[in-house]
Amino acid sequence: MVSGERVKEWENKVLATWLSKRKERKSKFITPSGIEVKPLYTPLDVKGDYEEKIGFPGDYPFTRGIYPNMYRGRIWTIRQYAGFGSSEDTNLRFRKLLEAGQTGLSMAFDLPTQLGLDPDHVLAYTEVGVVGVSMFHWKEMDLVMNSIPLDKVSTSMTINATAMELLSMYIATAERRGISQAQLDGTVQNDILKEYIARKNFIYPPEPSMRYAVDIIEYSYKNVPKWHPISISGYHIREAGADAVLEVAFTLADGIEYVRRTLERGIPVDDFAPTLSFFFAGYTNLFEEVAKFRAARRMWAKIMRDMFNAKKPDSMTLKFHTQTGGAELTAQQPEINIIRTTIQALAAALGGTQSLHVNSYDEAVALPSEKAAKIAIRVQQIVAYESGVTETVDPLAGSYYVEWLTDEIEERAWKVIERIEGMGGMMKAIERAYPQAEIAESAYRLQKRIEEGDMVKVGVNMSYEPDWIGTTEVFRVNPEVRERVIQRLKKYRSDRDEIKFRDSLNNLRKVAEKENVNMVPYVLDAIKKGATVGEISSTLREVWGEYREPIIF
Repeated sequence: MVSGERVKEWENKVLATWLSKRKERKSKFITPSGIEVKPLYTPLDVKGDYEEKIGFPGDYPFTRGIYPNMYRGRIWTIRQYAGFGSSEDTNLRFRKLLEAGQTGLSMAFDLPTQLGLDPDHVLAYTEVGVVGVSMFHWKEMDLVMNSIPLDKVSTSMTINATAMELLSMYIATAERRGISQAQLDGTVQNDILKEYIARKNFIYPPEPSMRYAVDIIEYSYKNVPKWHPISISGYHIREAGADAVLEVAFTLADGIEYVRRTLERGIPVDDFAPTLSFFFAGYTNLFEEVAKFRAARRMWAKIMRDMFNAKKPDSMTLKFHTQTGGAELTAQQPEINIIRTTIQALAAALGGTQSLHVNSYDEAVALPSEKAAKIAIRVQQIVAYESGVTETVDPLAGSYYVEWLTDEIEERAWKVIERIEGMGGMMKAIERAYPQAEIAESAYRLQKRIEEGDMVKVGVNMSYEPDWIGTTEVFRVNPEVRERVIQRLKKYRSDRDEIKFRDSLNNLRKVAEKENVNMVPYVLDAIKKGATVGEISSTLREVWGEYREPIIF
């Protein structure tokens, strides 16, 4: 066993002698999260009992993974985030991605859909189909899922403030095809807290929005048992400028808040906790990212066991999707983003992700082209089948550096969570703008390091080439999409039974005014009666109002 004296001897004799002749590149080596890295780690840096801190995969505290044999049994779900224009456009892209090797769908929606506006709304006009598919009526969901078996493919929908409407559309589409709710597999993001913290695509004030989110959790575990009713999302927190520590801390603090609110319904924790899922970013600093994933998994296991008295192992497992870092992509020399995303995908695999999206190299320029999206799938396949990292479980476990860094991230994240708990939980912290301010400060620190050259960004502050001639194909959404979907919207409205439609919205309005009735059946009924996303959202706006966030600077 190495001793402290032996380490000191090496530092003073071997390392110091070497450095007296050959200086290091920097005075300090610091991770993007501000963690200083030593030149060497030894067994002395790894604290705690092996079973308590690291353990075995598939067993508490799940540091090494949530399944005993991980990718030796099944590779993560290759789930590329896609969607643009009309339902037909997105359906075609989905089918091409599935043909290329994608194993699960991930649907992107345009901003009007996310904010509860129909495509003919004056505020929606210029954004129809631009950053995702325009999805305003359940028959559009039927079109986007044309020739795709809903009972055989899992679908993730990145939707929050209108998650209930989109889930209802998916259910209505399935039932029209004779597929029961119990057969459906997938996820709605439904994480409204991170919208207030980072992404800002909220509609209603926090309290009714939390009721809305928990209604989906309650309904899904009872009626759509294979469905993940929430994806508690650190990704957008990281993309807004948070470092890895804040990403873990704020995401898990959000998770604590959702669990508390669901427990207040009188639902036993072991009934719904296994359906919860998470969503993290995968950035380029390989070891920090791997350590982040391992720390988050261990922390969530402790939270569920010790804070909420969960008994089932499945209730303590942190199941998560990873998307590579969009904010790390550069418009300069876009092709080199393939290298960045490959490292990020490798970090996700080494960190034990359950599903993965690899950003296309052109996403700093435009929506992904078909070619770039296919290359992103190939990145996943090469990591999965050629790199060798999937052949043993948690291959970086036991690395003195990785285990030390896992501990360090966990320790720092606990301090942030303790501060949030001291404020009364994440809802109270959001009201005080604590996470918003912390993310802004983190973003400033990171940008300053890039501008000062302390943090290298190849193609930006190193090896910058203004005359770089790339071969990037810039993808553009067909501007005819807007008129096409608006015409279909008019037809949907003219074809529906107006009395039944009005009655369904009136019933929803009455339920929204109450606090102890789950709204999902009423939204589902309105969807089946022909109501649009904009009409349902307008009804809820009348009852709940719209949220205006506080100014924090």
